[in-house]
Amino acid sequence: MTEEEKPKKSLLTRLRTRYIFLVRNEENFEVRFTIRTSIGSLVMITGGLSVLLIMLVISLVAFTPLREYIPGYADVGMRKEILNLSLKSDSLEIALQERSEYIRNIRRILNDSTDEVDTSKSVKLDSAASKHPHPFSPPSHADSILRTEVESQNPYNVAIGGNGNKAGNNLNDFFFFAPLKGIITNGFNPASGHMGIDIAAKENEAVKATLDGTIILSTWTLATGNVIIIQHNDNIISVYEHNSVLMKKTGDNVEAGDVIAIVGNSGELTSGTHLHFELWYQGSPVNPVDYITF
Repeated sequence: MTEEEKPKKSLLTRLRTRYIFLVRNEENFEVRFTIRTSIGSLVMITGGLSVLLIMLVISLVAFTPLREYIPGYADVGMRKEILNLSLKSDSLEIALQERSEYIRNIRRILNDSTDEVDTSKSVKLDSAASKHPHPFSPPSHADSILRTEVESQNPYNVAIGGNGNKAGNNLNDFFFFAPLKGIITNGFNPASGHMGIDIAAKENEAVKATLDGTIILSTWTLATGNVIIIQHNDNIISVYEHNSVLMKKTGDNVEAGDVIAIVGNSGELTSGTHLHFELWYQGSPVNPVDYITF
């Protein structure tokens, strides 16, 4: 039978055909060891080893610091540092905008400007807060004239409400409600830049409005923490700083004795639980102790 006449084996038969591999000594042809296997087994073993090697390389790249040495992969520590710096820069930008808006509003108030306090540009720390604040329109010429006439008649204004608050030209005409009962730890000293008094009290004590008025600023600043400023009649302004929680928001109307905040220790310029309270009259700070019993 010639080779052409021999039946051809199928591929499956060839893969299953077993072979013996001998390893002999070159000098004396002594058999060292033998391997009995088939081509199919060799293919499976080679494929399995290849898959195992690929998985090992992927694991080393994905879960070990070795990937930092592969071009295209960034340092993990550097990425964390960049993220932290980004968060810090955002916080500083918010604090700077809050502080700038706070200073601008205070200047408008203390200078008795006819411009309305711009609260629409105040930075909101709560991302869920309303993005469409109520717009303030500038006063017309007729409104300015009417305001001038009303202010010139202040000595003849009647009392407001039933709590004894009156609009006069003397602070003694007003009945001030003590914003907080406690111990005064730091007195009024404009020469040293301390425009109010510090009142120490227990934690979670309520801070109350000293007169009827309107909240013109309710925000947080880096130095004074949670702060509320109230505009009262006759160009009187009261300031409440370092609160832990603010109970009122900008634009709210309050009456004397209403709870507006909780005493706290917020802000950088504080060293304990207390309220920094300021009283301004006609654009100048006055000593609250002269008019209020704490």
